Amino acid sequence: MKVHHVGYIVDNLANAMIEFEKLGYKRVGEPVYDQVRDIYVVFVNNDGVMVELVMPKSRNSVIYKLAGKYRNMPYHICYETDCLEDDIEQLTKRGYMLIRKPEAASAISNNRVAFLMHLDVGIIELVEKKVINYERECCSEKGQL
Repeated sequence: MKVHHVGYIVDNLANAMIEFEKLGYKRVGEPVYDQVRDIYVVFVNNDGVMVELVMPKSRNSVIYKLAGKYRNMPYHICYETDCLEDDIEQLTKRGYMLIRKPEAASAISNNRVAFLMHLDVGIIELVEKKVINYERECCSEKGQL
C-alpha cells in the first residue's frame, strides 16, 4: 500500500505551520475545518513527504484526548486504497480493529477514509482514491493486500 501522508497532532496549527515551513515543508492548500471530526487540518509537503497537521477544535473532537495527552506528535500513517471495504476486511482478518468507519474527509477532497488500529502498529488511516469508473474490480481479486 502506498503511503499518502503522516498524521501529526498539533496544539496550535498556525505555529506548527510556521515551524514545519522552517524545516522545508510547503503548505498544500489552506487549512480546512472538518465538521465531522471537529478538527482543523492542513497538509504540508517536503519533497514528496506529505504531513497532515491536525488540531482539535473542541472537546468533541475525535483526537481531543490524544492531543491533550501528547500535544505535538505523529499519530497515524495514512495509506491509499482503491477499494476501502476490501482492504478493511483484509486488515481486520490480520488483526486490525476498525476504530472509525468509512466516511468522507473534507480535507482530502471528500474522499472516504477509515481508521484502524493494531497492537503492533498503532493507528493507520486508509484513504480511498477517487474512482471515475464506478464499476471497479474487487481489490482482493487483484491481490492488492
